[in-house]
Amino acid sequence: MKTIFSGIQPSGTLTIGNYLGAMKHFVGLQEDNNCYFCIVNQHAITVPQDKEALKKQTRSLAALYLATGIDPEKSTLFIQSEVPGHAQLAWMLQCVSYIGELERMTQFKDKSAGKEGVSAGLLTYPPLMAADILLYNTDIVPVGEDQKQHLELTRNLAERFNNKYNDIFTVPEVRIPKVGARIMSLTEPTKKMSKSAENQKSFISMLDDEKTITKKIKSAVTDSEGIVRYDKENKPGVSNLLSIYSLFSDMSIEELEAKYEGKGYGDFKGDLAEVVVAALKPIQDRYNELIGSDELDRILDEGAEKANRHARKTLSKAERAMGLERKRR
Repeated sequence: MKTIFSGIQPSGTLTIGNYLGAMKHFVGLQEDNNCYFCIVNQHAITVPQDKEALKKQTRSLAALYLATGIDPEKSTLFIQSEVPGHAQLAWMLQCVSYIGELERMTQFKDKSAGKEGVSAGLLTYPPLMAADILLYNTDIVPVGEDQKQHLELTRNLAERFNNKYNDIFTVPEVRIPKVGARIMSLTEPTKKMSKSAENQKSFISMLDDEKTITKKIKSAVTDSEGIVRYDKENKPGVSNLLSIYSLFSDMSIEELEAKYEGKGYGDFKGDLAEVVVAALKPIQDRYNELIGSDELDRILDEGAEKANRHARKTLSKAERAMGLERKRR
């Protein structure tokens, strides 16, 4: 049995891109693996956050994890800040990280570009991410393409620590889903769909209502050709909508192209909206049951307790290897 770790920031309501690219796959992974799903709220504060919004979004993300099919009997779901070992190990890994390699991280460059003041936390985000993963002897980390560089650094830090001190950490394998890993913006289909985008029409939230979903899909960028055909280079908008349709309906791209042969974008978009609405309804219903319930708190308390037990064991080994544990008489 392999150990799998994944973390998502509570920095806004998840989009269908997050669901299709990650969370949908998690449900299957938990059947034959030891899975840790973490709400990484300490990563979120590397940029300014409203404290009340952050607390609300943290709880909302936990409810969405469960509503999409994560089973607390099979997986460990917890909040990062409720397991102190994450921050403790992150400091230790910062001390074996090099400033140059942290400054070369693409996400640091993007988020710090043109800003007068940048938090030290934004620079040291990768060692905290490495700590998240290494605490649980993780074998596999499923991530999007945009996190590949951070995962390569995690592997480097694990190997560096192991070589310098002791073989404490499992060096994780990076796994990028071949299908659904990158759902694009509805308004700019050459850019990834993002929950932090200013244009609300560019993404579909997991909690959008039927009217909003339909409106966003019908206004999605296509092209003037009027043919439902997959061609990522020349028809990025239509290709993105076909990918979304395929992943929600379990129909292949080829089947969808045949289904809409001779039909225009109006029929295609209308049917796609119905498919998305139908797929999200049971998730939204379960979310609404959980969000204000004691059940959600109980699951998060139990998850934090389980995660803490495992994290303390790994942290103790790392502290002992580094000379941070007091020698007793």
